[in-house]
Amino acid sequence: MSINISNTEKEIVAYLEKGDRRAIDIAYKNYGRALYGIILRVVKSGEVAEEILQDVFVKIWINAESYNRSKGRLFTWMSNIARNASIDSIRTARSKREQKTTSIDNPVYENIGGNEEMNVKDFALQKVINSLDEKHRILIDYTYFQGYSQREIEKELGIPLGTVKSRLRLAINQLREKLNDDQIRNLLVSIVLFLSLSLAQSQGLF
Repeated sequence: MSINISNTEKEIVAYLEKGDRRAIDIAYKNYGRALYGIILRVVKSGEVAEEILQDVFVKIWINAESYNRSKGRLFTWMSNIARNASIDSIRTARSKREQKTTSIDNPVYENIGGNEEMNVKDFALQKVINSLDEKHRILIDYTYFQGYSQREIEKELGIPLGTVKSRLRLAINQLREKLNDDQIRNLLVSIVLFLSLSLAQSQGLF
């Protein structure tokens, strides 16, 4: 497949391959705002997004050797770094909140009971997700865990937007059927709510 690469991307890649710092300056000037937008959609905080954006360009610089121009555009590669950094930030913040709550409720067993409980919940949630149809599981992963928009999923998976929406509705229904699992009920409710809001926003319902 032929990949259309702009002159700007070619210039950045050339500088990255030489280890020339100008690569980051040009990348920031040309793609900083777009990457910031990707981050902001996930973390929902301008201040946090700015901090993550700085870390993203550090990661781009450090991991420059891992970019393979034959596999895709530079911007796509940078976008994945930005999206992953954003998700990691949310998980870290969530973990800190849970640890804080655990230390308040049961400080003596913070390092034992708390971590064990999280492991059990993570395993139980993964078991439920894995029990779904693959086509629905993929959409939940892209939408909830990776922060993709439905338009981005349409392009990434190469399926019509209408199909994305209909499969998300079916995925929501499948998850609702699993809500009888008290152990992870709150987690499943959060995912269902997130997916439902995503669908509503895409249809302009609010």
